[in-house]
Amino acid sequence: MRIRDWDANLKVRLFAESMVNITYWMFFPFLSIYFSEEFGKNKAGLLLVFSQIFSVAANLMGGYCADRFGRKRMMVIASIGQGLSFLCFALASSPWLQSPWLGFAAFTVAGVFGSFYWPASQAMVADVVKEKDRSDVFAIFYTSINIAVVVGPILGSIFYVSYRFELLLIAGFVCILVGFILAKWTRETVPKNLKTSLPEGGKWYYFLQNQIRDYALIVKDKAFLLFIIAGVLAGQTFMQLDLLIPVYIKDFVTDQDLLSIGDWTVGVKGEQAFGIVLAENGLLVALLTVYVTRWMGSYSERNVFVLSSIVYALSIVIFSQTSWIWGLIAAMAVFTFAELMGAGLQQSFVSKLAPDHMRGQYFAAASLRFTISRTIAPLAIPMTVWLGYGWTFFILCLLALASAGFYWLMFFVFEKQRTRLTT
Repeated sequence: MRIRDWDANLKVRLFAESMVNITYWMFFPFLSIYFSEEFGKNKAGLLLVFSQIFSVAANLMGGYCADRFGRKRMMVIASIGQGLSFLCFALASSPWLQSPWLGFAAFTVAGVFGSFYWPASQAMVADVVKEKDRSDVFAIFYTSINIAVVVGPILGSIFYVSYRFELLLIAGFVCILVGFILAKWTRETVPKNLKTSLPEGGKWYYFLQNQIRDYALIVKDKAFLLFIIAGVLAGQTFMQLDLLIPVYIKDFVTDQDLLSIGDWTVGVKGEQAFGIVLAENGLLVALLTVYVTRWMGSYSERNVFVLSSIVYALSIVIFSQTSWIWGLIAAMAVFTFAELMGAGLQQSFVSKLAPDHMRGQYFAAASLRFTISRTIAPLAIPMTVWLGYGWTFFILCLLALASAGFYWLMFFVFEKQRTRLTT
Protein backbone atom coordinates (compact mmCIF):
# COMPACT_ATOMS: atom_id res chain seq x y z
CA MET A 1 0.00 0.00 0.00
CA ARG A 2 1.60 3.27 -1.16
CA ILE A 3 1.73 6.26 1.17
CA ARG A 4 -0.18 8.41 -1.35
CA ASP A 5 -3.09 5.96 -0.98
CA TRP A 6 -3.17 6.28 2.81
CA ASP A 7 -5.98 7.85 4.78
CA ALA A 8 -5.31 11.58 5.38
CA ASN A 9 -5.08 10.97 9.15
CA LEU A 10 -2.13 8.67 8.68
CA LYS A 11 -0.28 11.07 6.34
CA VAL A 12 -0.58 13.89 8.90
CA ARG A 13 0.54 11.58 11.69
CA LEU A 14 3.54 10.29 9.75
CA PHE A 15 4.82 13.85 9.27
CA ALA A 16 3.98 15.11 12.77
CA GLU A 17 5.28 12.09 14.65
CA SER A 18 8.52 12.16 12.65
CA MET A 19 9.25 15.64 14.05
CA VAL A 20 8.64 14.43 17.60
CA ASN A 21 10.74 11.31 17.17
CA ILE A 22 13.80 13.12 15.85
CA THR A 23 13.89 15.59 18.74
CA TYR A 24 13.09 12.84 21.26
CA TRP A 25 15.95 10.58 20.14
CA MET A 26 18.41 13.45 20.37
CA PHE A 27 18.39 13.12 24.16
CA PHE A 28 16.47 9.98 25.21
CA PRO A 29 19.26 7.41 24.57
CA PHE A 30 21.57 9.31 26.91
CA LEU A 31 19.16 9.55 29.85
CA SER A 32 20.16 6.22 31.42
CA ILE A 33 23.74 7.54 31.50
CA TYR A 34 22.50 10.86 32.94
CA PHE A 35 20.45 9.23 35.72
CA SER A 36 23.24 6.71 36.49
CA GLU A 37 25.72 9.56 36.91
CA GLU A 38 23.33 11.66 39.02
CA PHE A 39 21.89 8.93 41.27
CA GLY A 40 24.31 5.99 40.95
CA LYS A 41 23.55 2.73 39.13
CA ASN A 42 21.59 1.09 41.95
CA LYS A 43 19.29 4.01 42.63
CA ALA A 44 18.92 4.92 38.94
CA GLY A 45 17.79 1.40 38.04
CA LEU A 46 15.23 1.26 40.84
CA LEU A 47 13.92 4.75 40.04
CA LEU A 48 13.46 3.83 36.38
CA VAL A 49 11.50 0.75 37.48
CA PHE A 50 9.34 2.97 39.69
CA SER A 51 8.67 5.45 36.89
CA GLN A 52 7.46 2.72 34.55
CA ILE A 53 4.86 1.42 37.02
CA PHE A 54 2.85 4.57 36.28
CA SER A 55 3.26 3.98 32.55
CA VAL A 56 1.79 0.48 32.87
CA ALA A 57 -1.33 1.87 34.56
CA ALA A 58 -1.58 4.72 32.04
CA ASN A 59 -1.22 2.30 29.16
CA LEU A 60 -4.26 0.30 30.25
CA MET A 61 -6.23 3.46 30.97
CA GLY A 62 -5.17 4.85 27.58
CA GLY A 63 -6.61 1.88 25.70
CA TYR A 64 -9.90 2.16 27.55
CA CYS A 65 -10.09 5.90 26.89
CA ALA A 66 -9.20 5.43 23.21
CA ASP A 67 -12.20 3.12 22.79
CA ARG A 68 -14.58 5.21 24.89
CA PHE A 69 -13.62 8.81 24.14
CA GLY A 70 -11.90 8.62 20.77
CA ARG A 71 -8.48 8.11 19.23
CA LYS A 72 -7.99 11.73 18.18
CA ARG A 73 -8.92 13.25 21.54
CA MET A 74 -6.52 11.02 23.46
CA MET A 75 -3.69 11.64 21.02
CA VAL A 76 -4.11 15.42 21.23
CA ILE A 77 -4.22 15.40 25.03
CA ALA A 78 -1.21 13.08 25.25
CA SER A 79 0.89 15.16 22.82
CA ILE A 80 0.30 18.42 24.66
CA GLY A 81 0.81 16.76 28.05
CA GLN A 82 4.08 15.23 26.91
CA GLY A 83 5.23 18.60 25.59
CA LEU A 84 4.55 20.30 28.92
CA SER A 85 6.46 17.52 30.69
CA PHE A 86 9.50 18.05 28.48
CA LEU A 87 9.37 21.79 29.16
CA CYS A 88 9.44 20.99 32.88
CA PHE A 89 12.40 18.64 32.29
CA ALA A 90 14.13 21.47 30.43
CA LEU A 91 13.61 23.75 33.43
CA ALA A 92 15.24 21.11 35.63
CA SER A 93 18.34 21.22 33.38
CA SER A 94 18.36 24.97 32.77
CA PRO A 95 20.99 27.61 33.53
CA TRP A 96 18.76 28.70 36.45
CA LEU A 97 18.03 25.32 38.00
CA GLN A 98 19.82 21.94 38.16
CA SER A 99 17.46 19.41 39.72
CA PRO A 100 17.83 15.72 38.74
CA TRP A 101 14.81 14.85 40.89
CA LEU A 102 12.56 17.33 39.09
CA GLY A 103 13.95 16.03 35.79
CA PHE A 104 13.16 12.46 36.81
CA ALA A 105 9.60 13.42 37.81
CA ALA A 106 9.08 15.19 34.46
CA PHE A 107 10.50 12.18 32.61
CA THR A 108 8.04 9.94 34.47
CA VAL A 109 5.06 12.15 33.59
CA ALA A 110 6.18 12.29 29.94
CA GLY A 111 6.24 8.49 29.92
CA VAL A 112 2.69 8.40 31.28
CA PHE A 113 1.41 10.64 28.48
CA GLY A 114 3.34 8.55 25.95
CA SER A 115 1.49 5.50 27.26
CA PHE A 116 -1.82 7.29 26.68
CA TYR A 117 -0.80 8.12 23.10
CA TRP A 118 0.35 4.70 21.93
CA PRO A 119 -2.85 2.57 22.08
CA ALA A 120 -4.93 5.30 20.46
CA SER A 121 -2.43 5.71 17.62
CA GLN A 122 -2.26 1.97 16.94
CA ALA A 123 -6.04 1.57 17.07
CA MET A 124 -6.43 4.42 14.55
CA VAL A 125 -4.33 2.47 12.03
CA ALA A 126 -6.54 -0.59 12.51
CA ASP A 127 -9.65 1.63 12.10
CA VAL A 128 -8.71 3.00 8.68
CA VAL A 129 -6.51 0.31 7.06
CA LYS A 130 -7.67 -3.02 5.68
CA GLU A 131 -6.20 -6.07 7.40
CA LYS A 132 -4.13 -7.13 4.38
CA ASP A 133 -2.31 -3.77 4.32
CA ARG A 134 -1.76 -3.27 8.05
CA SER A 135 1.65 -4.95 8.27
CA ASP A 136 3.00 -2.60 5.59
CA VAL A 137 1.55 0.50 7.27
CA PHE A 138 2.86 -0.49 10.70
CA ALA A 139 6.24 -1.22 9.11
CA ILE A 140 6.40 2.25 7.50
CA PHE A 141 5.59 3.95 10.81
CA TYR A 142 8.27 1.78 12.42
CA THR A 143 10.69 2.83 9.68
CA SER A 144 9.95 6.52 10.33
CA ILE A 145 10.76 6.02 14.00
CA ASN A 146 14.06 4.45 13.11
CA ILE A 147 15.00 7.18 10.67
CA ALA A 148 14.74 9.36 13.77
CA VAL A 149 16.91 6.82 15.61
CA VAL A 150 19.59 7.41 12.96
CA VAL A 151 19.43 11.20 12.92
CA GLY A 152 18.60 11.83 16.58
CA PRO A 153 21.54 10.08 18.33
CA ILE A 154 24.07 11.47 15.86
CA LEU A 155 22.86 15.01 16.58
CA GLY A 156 22.50 14.15 20.26
CA SER A 157 26.09 12.91 20.54
CA ILE A 158 27.16 16.33 19.23
CA PHE A 159 24.80 18.61 21.16
CA TYR A 160 23.45 16.68 24.18
CA VAL A 161 26.30 17.23 26.66
CA SER A 162 26.50 21.01 26.12
CA TYR A 163 22.91 21.77 25.08
CA ARG A 164 20.62 19.45 27.04
CA PHE A 165 18.42 22.35 28.13
CA GLU A 166 17.91 23.57 24.56
CA LEU A 167 17.16 20.05 23.26
CA LEU A 168 14.53 19.45 25.93
CA LEU A 169 13.02 22.86 25.27
CA ILE A 170 12.72 22.11 21.54
CA ALA A 171 11.21 18.70 22.28
CA GLY A 172 8.55 20.30 24.49
CA PHE A 173 7.51 22.87 21.90
CA VAL A 174 7.49 20.27 19.09
CA CYS A 175 5.18 17.95 21.06
CA ILE A 176 2.78 20.80 21.80
CA LEU A 177 2.84 21.81 18.12
CA VAL A 178 2.03 18.22 17.11
CA GLY A 179 -0.94 18.27 19.48
CA PHE A 180 -2.36 21.30 17.67
CA ILE A 181 -1.63 19.75 14.25
CA LEU A 182 -3.54 16.60 15.21
CA ALA A 183 -6.41 18.68 16.56
CA LYS A 184 -6.75 20.69 13.36
CA TRP A 185 -5.95 18.23 10.55
CA THR A 186 -7.13 14.83 11.71
CA ARG A 187 -10.61 13.39 12.22
CA GLU A 188 -12.01 10.93 14.71
CA THR A 189 -11.95 7.29 13.54
CA VAL A 190 -13.37 5.37 16.48
CA PRO A 191 -16.55 3.46 15.47
CA LYS A 192 -19.55 5.56 16.46
CA ASN A 193 -21.13 2.84 18.54
CA LEU A 194 -18.06 2.88 20.79
CA LYS A 195 -18.11 6.61 21.46
CA THR A 196 -19.93 6.32 24.75
CA SER A 197 -19.54 8.46 27.80
CA LEU A 198 -19.95 7.79 31.47
CA PRO A 199 -23.53 7.60 32.74
CA GLU A 200 -24.85 10.90 33.94
CA GLY A 201 -23.97 11.35 37.56
CA GLY A 202 -21.62 8.34 37.41
CA LYS A 203 -18.78 8.13 39.88
CA TRP A 204 -15.12 7.66 38.96
CA TYR A 205 -15.16 4.08 40.22
CA TYR A 206 -17.85 3.16 37.65
CA PHE A 207 -15.26 3.95 35.00
CA LEU A 208 -12.67 1.81 36.81
CA GLN A 209 -15.10 -1.09 37.25
CA ASN A 210 -15.94 -1.07 33.53
CA GLN A 211 -12.26 -0.99 32.68
CA ILE A 212 -11.37 -3.91 34.93
CA ARG A 213 -14.30 -5.94 33.56
CA ASP A 214 -13.20 -5.37 29.96
CA TYR A 215 -9.58 -6.26 30.67
CA ALA A 216 -10.70 -9.39 32.51
CA LEU A 217 -12.16 -10.55 29.19
CA ILE A 218 -8.80 -9.97 27.50
CA VAL A 219 -6.95 -11.99 30.14
CA LYS A 220 -9.26 -14.93 29.43
CA ASP A 221 -7.91 -14.99 25.86
CA LYS A 222 -5.16 -17.55 26.57
CA ALA A 223 -3.31 -17.08 23.31
CA PHE A 224 -3.19 -13.31 23.82
CA LEU A 225 -2.01 -13.72 27.41
CA LEU A 226 0.84 -15.99 26.27
CA PHE A 227 1.67 -13.41 23.58
CA ILE A 228 2.11 -10.76 26.28
CA ILE A 229 4.22 -13.03 28.50
CA ALA A 230 6.49 -13.97 25.59
CA GLY A 231 6.81 -10.30 24.63
CA VAL A 232 7.73 -9.29 28.19
CA LEU A 233 10.47 -11.94 28.33
CA ALA A 234 11.84 -10.94 24.93
CA GLY A 235 11.56 -7.31 25.96
CA GLN A 236 14.17 -7.79 28.67
CA THR A 237 16.61 -8.11 25.78
CA PHE A 238 15.56 -5.39 23.34
CA MET A 239 14.79 -2.82 26.05
CA GLN A 240 18.47 -2.85 26.98
CA LEU A 241 19.19 -0.87 23.83
CA ASP A 242 18.68 2.35 25.78
CA LEU A 243 19.33 1.03 29.31
CA LEU A 244 22.16 -1.44 29.88
CA ILE A 245 23.93 -1.22 26.52
CA PRO A 246 24.79 2.52 26.73
CA VAL A 247 26.07 2.10 30.30
CA TYR A 248 28.09 -0.98 29.27
CA ILE A 249 29.63 0.80 26.30
CA LYS A 250 30.45 3.87 28.38
CA ASP A 251 32.17 1.70 31.01
CA PHE A 252 34.20 -0.47 28.63
CA VAL A 253 34.86 1.53 25.47
CA THR A 254 37.76 3.89 26.04
CA ASP A 255 39.67 5.64 23.28
CA GLN A 256 39.57 3.38 20.20
CA ASP A 257 40.23 3.89 16.51
CA LEU A 258 37.07 3.55 14.46
CA LEU A 259 38.91 4.17 11.19
CA SER A 260 42.60 4.52 10.44
CA ILE A 261 44.09 5.41 7.05
CA GLY A 262 47.77 6.25 7.20
CA ASP A 263 48.21 9.05 9.71
CA TRP A 264 44.49 9.89 9.62
CA THR A 265 42.35 8.27 12.32
CA VAL A 266 38.83 8.66 13.66
CA GLY A 267 38.72 7.90 17.38
CA VAL A 268 35.69 7.10 19.53
CA LYS A 269 34.94 6.61 23.20
CA GLY A 270 31.95 6.06 25.50
CA GLU A 271 28.99 8.16 24.41
CA GLN A 272 30.30 8.54 20.85
CA ALA A 273 30.61 4.76 20.44
CA PHE A 274 27.08 4.29 21.70
CA GLY A 275 25.81 7.00 19.36
CA ILE A 276 27.39 5.15 16.41
CA VAL A 277 25.95 1.77 17.44
CA LEU A 278 22.49 3.24 18.03
CA ALA A 279 22.59 5.12 14.73
CA GLU A 280 23.54 1.84 13.03
CA ASN A 281 20.43 0.24 14.52
CA GLY A 282 18.23 3.05 13.27
CA LEU A 283 19.84 3.10 9.82
CA LEU A 284 19.40 -0.65 9.31
CA VAL A 285 15.81 -0.48 10.48
CA ALA A 286 15.06 2.51 8.25
CA LEU A 287 16.54 0.78 5.20
CA LEU A 288 15.34 -2.77 5.77
CA THR A 289 12.09 -2.78 7.79
CA VAL A 290 9.66 -2.94 4.86
CA TYR A 291 11.84 -5.44 2.98
CA VAL A 292 12.34 -7.76 5.98
CA THR A 293 8.66 -7.50 6.96
CA ARG A 294 7.59 -8.63 3.49
CA TRP A 295 10.25 -11.34 3.52
CA MET A 296 9.08 -12.63 6.91
CA GLY A 297 5.49 -12.51 5.64
CA SER A 298 6.27 -15.50 3.43
CA TYR A 299 6.94 -17.65 6.50
CA SER A 300 4.62 -18.78 9.28
CA GLU A 301 4.26 -16.26 12.09
CA ARG A 302 5.13 -18.94 14.64
CA ASN A 303 8.53 -19.62 13.08
CA VAL A 304 9.29 -15.92 12.73
CA PHE A 305 8.44 -15.07 16.35
CA VAL A 306 10.36 -18.05 17.77
CA LEU A 307 13.45 -17.46 15.61
CA SER A 308 13.43 -13.75 16.44
CA SER A 309 13.82 -14.54 20.15
CA ILE A 310 16.66 -16.96 19.43
CA VAL A 311 18.50 -14.34 17.36
CA TYR A 312 18.04 -11.81 20.20
CA ALA A 313 19.75 -14.32 22.52
CA LEU A 314 22.62 -14.67 20.05
CA SER A 315 23.10 -10.89 19.89
CA ILE A 316 23.35 -10.70 23.68
CA VAL A 317 26.04 -13.38 23.65
CA ILE A 318 28.06 -11.35 21.13
CA PHE A 319 27.64 -8.11 23.13
CA SER A 320 28.86 -9.86 26.29
CA GLN A 321 32.07 -11.03 24.61
CA THR A 322 33.40 -7.78 23.18
CA SER A 323 34.21 -4.17 23.95
CA TRP A 324 35.83 -3.59 20.54
CA ILE A 325 33.86 -1.01 18.57
CA TRP A 326 33.62 -3.19 15.44
CA GLY A 327 32.55 -6.16 17.55
CA LEU A 328 29.80 -4.02 19.05
CA ILE A 329 28.76 -2.95 15.54
CA ALA A 330 28.51 -6.64 14.54
CA ALA A 331 26.48 -7.43 17.67
CA MET A 332 24.10 -4.58 16.87
CA ALA A 333 23.60 -5.90 13.32
CA VAL A 334 22.45 -9.26 14.74
CA PHE A 335 20.31 -7.47 17.35
CA THR A 336 18.67 -5.35 14.66
CA PHE A 337 17.84 -8.35 12.48
CA ALA A 338 16.02 -9.94 15.43
CA GLU A 339 14.12 -6.66 15.90
CA LEU A 340 13.13 -6.44 12.24
CA MET A 341 11.84 -9.99 12.00
CA GLY A 342 8.73 -9.25 14.04
CA ALA A 343 8.44 -5.48 13.57
CA GLY A 344 5.35 -5.40 11.36
CA LEU A 345 4.00 -8.91 11.96
CA GLN A 346 3.42 -8.51 15.69
CA GLN A 347 1.11 -5.52 15.37
CA SER A 348 -0.75 -7.22 12.54
CA PHE A 349 -1.10 -10.34 14.70
CA VAL A 350 -2.72 -8.29 17.47
CA SER A 351 -5.29 -6.96 15.01
CA LYS A 352 -6.18 -10.57 14.16
CA LEU A 353 -6.80 -11.41 17.80
CA ALA A 354 -8.74 -8.24 18.67
CA PRO A 355 -12.53 -7.98 18.28
CA ASP A 356 -13.51 -4.78 16.46
CA HIS A 357 -15.20 -3.28 19.51
CA MET A 358 -12.10 -3.75 21.73
CA ARG A 359 -9.28 -2.81 19.37
CA GLY A 360 -8.00 0.05 21.50
CA GLN A 361 -7.87 -2.10 24.62
CA TYR A 362 -6.23 -5.02 22.84
CA PHE A 363 -3.55 -2.74 21.42
CA ALA A 364 -3.12 -1.19 24.87
CA ALA A 365 -2.83 -4.62 26.47
CA ALA A 366 -0.44 -5.72 23.71
CA SER A 367 1.80 -2.76 24.40
CA LEU A 368 2.08 -4.06 27.97
CA ARG A 369 4.88 -6.09 26.40
CA PHE A 370 6.79 -2.83 26.24
CA THR A 371 5.58 -1.07 29.37
CA ILE A 372 6.04 -4.08 31.65
CA SER A 373 9.35 -4.85 29.96
CA ARG A 374 10.47 -1.28 30.46
CA THR A 375 9.35 -1.52 34.09
CA ILE A 376 11.50 -4.58 34.79
CA ALA A 377 14.38 -3.99 32.35
CA PRO A 378 16.11 -1.18 34.34
CA LEU A 379 16.93 -3.78 37.01
CA ALA A 380 19.69 -4.93 34.65
CA ILE A 381 21.65 -1.78 35.57
CA PRO A 382 21.93 -2.49 39.35
CA MET A 383 22.35 -6.20 38.51
CA THR A 384 25.72 -5.33 36.98
CA VAL A 385 26.75 -4.05 40.42
CA TRP A 386 25.40 -7.10 42.23
CA LEU A 387 26.38 -9.85 39.75
CA GLY A 388 28.69 -8.27 37.19
CA TYR A 389 28.14 -7.76 33.47
CA GLY A 390 28.83 -11.42 32.58
CA TRP A 391 26.02 -12.92 34.68
CA THR A 392 23.66 -10.08 33.75
CA PHE A 393 24.10 -10.79 30.04
CA PHE A 394 23.72 -14.54 30.69
CA ILE A 395 20.36 -13.99 32.42
CA LEU A 396 19.16 -11.80 29.54
CA CYS A 397 20.12 -14.54 27.09
CA LEU A 398 18.09 -17.12 29.06
CA LEU A 399 15.05 -14.84 29.12
CA ALA A 400 15.20 -14.40 25.33
CA LEU A 401 15.31 -18.18 24.87
CA ALA A 402 12.39 -18.60 27.30
CA SER A 403 10.34 -16.16 25.20
CA ALA A 404 10.87 -18.42 22.17
CA GLY A 405 9.24 -21.25 24.12
CA PHE A 406 6.26 -19.09 25.09
CA TYR A 407 5.76 -17.96 21.49
CA TRP A 408 5.64 -21.60 20.35
CA LEU A 409 3.09 -22.39 23.09
CA MET A 410 1.04 -19.32 22.14
CA PHE A 411 0.61 -20.49 18.55
CA PHE A 412 -0.31 -23.98 19.75
CA VAL A 413 -3.12 -22.46 21.86
CA PHE A 414 -4.11 -20.02 19.10
CA GLU A 415 -4.57 -22.81 16.55
CA LYS A 416 -6.69 -24.76 19.02
CA GLN A 417 -8.88 -21.69 19.66
CA ARG A 418 -9.30 -21.01 15.93
CA THR A 419 -10.15 -24.66 15.22
CA ARG A 420 -12.77 -24.66 17.96
CA LEU A 421 -14.39 -21.48 16.58
CA THR A 422 -14.61 -22.84 13.02
CA THR A 423 -16.15 -26.19 13.99
